[in-house]
Amino acid sequence: ASAARPSNRFPASQETCNAPTMDETLKPLKVPPQMSYYADKHNLSYLMQSLVASLVTSQPDDPISHLIGLLKSSNMSIPRVVLLGPPAVGKHTLARHLSVQLEAVHVTTETLLPDQSELSTLNEQGFAELLVQLVQQRLKQPDCVHQGWILVGIPQTRLQALLLQQAGIIPEHVVLLVAPTNVLLTRNQRRSVDLQTGELTFAQSGHNTTCSLPHFLSADSNRTSIRSADDIIPGHQERGGLSEEQLLAKLQLFHCEVTGLRSAYRHILKVIDGNQLDTVIYLQALAFIQTHHHFRTPRILLMGPPGSGKSHQAKLLSEKYKMTDVCCSRLLRSVAANGSGLGAEIQQYLGNEQSVPDSLVLQAVEQRLSQVDCSSRGWVLHGFPYNLHQARNLRGFQHQPNRVFFLEVTDDVCLERTTQRRTDWVSGERYHTVTRPPQTAEVQNRLQAAPDDSAEVMMERLERYRAESADLQSVFPDAFRIDAAQKSHNVFEALERRLNTN
Repeated sequence: ASAARPSNRFPASQETCNAPTMDETLKPLKVPPQMSYYADKHNLSYLMQSLVASLVTSQPDDPISHLIGLLKSSNMSIPRVVLLGPPAVGKHTLARHLSVQLEAVHVTTETLLPDQSELSTLNEQGFAELLVQLVQQRLKQPDCVHQGWILVGIPQTRLQALLLQQAGIIPEHVVLLVAPTNVLLTRNQRRSVDLQTGELTFAQSGHNTTCSLPHFLSADSNRTSIRSADDIIPGHQERGGLSEEQLLAKLQLFHCEVTGLRSAYRHILKVIDGNQLDTVIYLQALAFIQTHHHFRTPRILLMGPPGSGKSHQAKLLSEKYKMTDVCCSRLLRSVAANGSGLGAEIQQYLGNEQSVPDSLVLQAVEQRLSQVDCSSRGWVLHGFPYNLHQARNLRGFQHQPNRVFFLEVTDDVCLERTTQRRTDWVSGERYHTVTRPPQTAEVQNRLQAAPDDSAEVMMERLERYRAESADLQSVFPDAFRIDAAQKSHNVFEALERRLNTN
């Protein structure tokens, strides 16, 4: 009966039945590598982010004219800074000095909400929405638009941070000051504020001392001082710090929220120890704020002598940032095994244990860096170049590295690392007899030393590298030099610090 029932559907044509299962419009777009390289070279991601952030924050009536004005301005990178930290850590003092140096507008909760008597009726959501609304109104003012701004103690909670982001208020730098509770309690007991001048002072018996700051700050900007408890200016009304109970309550709230705040701003966050000299804190914060982040596709070149840790650091970088790990020796073996014409030529040399000519190595590397995974996700290249000719040819590639690192380590350390290396012939896992021994006797019995890791071979390789290193460094004068004799996690941190900054 069902077969006799007429169908409301049109019968599928032969053409439809044989149609491809994937809609062509749903295929991933392959962006030509030239486009991404151009965007990286001119830092277009940062440019577009700055323009959009200015639009959504200022919300001008004529956005086109606003954008034209920004593009014509001599300096688009006005400061957009958030200073966070617990009470008594020194964020307001730091903000005043930074605002003088950067000529940025200093914005606090107190300036936005001079009368806080009615805030007790608001819940957390209501207060957060009011605060964000006031911040948005303040940042639209011409002084903030043209000079930049420093938000101090805002946001206080993750909810406020998310609402700020939804309102288009996105800082470029976030500084978080931290200090032990006992230090904050001591500072709070000694702190007082002159209500007439706004000067923050710390009482200290016996003598008068002024906190020193860099000489290029004007005297008027140095508003923090340490003075005798008896040295109070007559006629000036002063307010002391919070009570210990009040401070501890505020610290508890801060510690409840700080994890969420750090998560919200983790990519633009700098944590600074607030228990240091004012000058040290100031210089660390200023150096961070004056560093502009670049959002570029990573194209990293790791160079260094054998045993400097290039392969290990490349593995860490590729795992964390999802970039392609391109090891030259592995690449040559892979190409030799793929049956291509280039692979057959390379195999002739590898099979006879001869060095592969530069021309073939260059072809293999250039082809690999041209593939979609490298152009879309970025790459970290190591084991190449080995000599001046290779380095100069790499500079002529379309695929230019935008970060070059030399991992520096002495020959003695290289020999100690390499001659103690062992490989498990079953799993392929590498071990070190001193720093990374196997966990079981079974694995220990399978370990073998590679012939290339012998002291004689390593000395020859080190001598070749030292003979070429000066020429290699001359080709990459802007390369970063990293002390690779440190522990591997310290080396990785040093690499990370230089990846996304000028």
